[in-house]
Amino acid sequence: MEHDGQLELYAAVADQLKEAHAAVRALQVPEGVRMALTRKLLVITAAAKHDLADATRRLERFMADLEDGRMPEEEH
Repeated sequence: MEHDGQLELYAAVADQLKEAHAAVRALQVPEGVRMALTRKLLVITAAAKHDLADATRRLERFMADLEDGRMPEEEH
């Protein structure tokens, strides 16, 4: 049964990642900022494959930063 719980957790994180990507796409920011945010999400996605708990923490921090308007510097 523990396996089912793990699958549910992966599904929940996957749904949150989809929401995060949609939120980034909807932002009215320079393309360089959007690219930096997308890279952060890709790193979180990769981390989820190895450490789901860490990826969840990173994603929560990412979303909090996004909601508070803390954006990375524009990349050129």
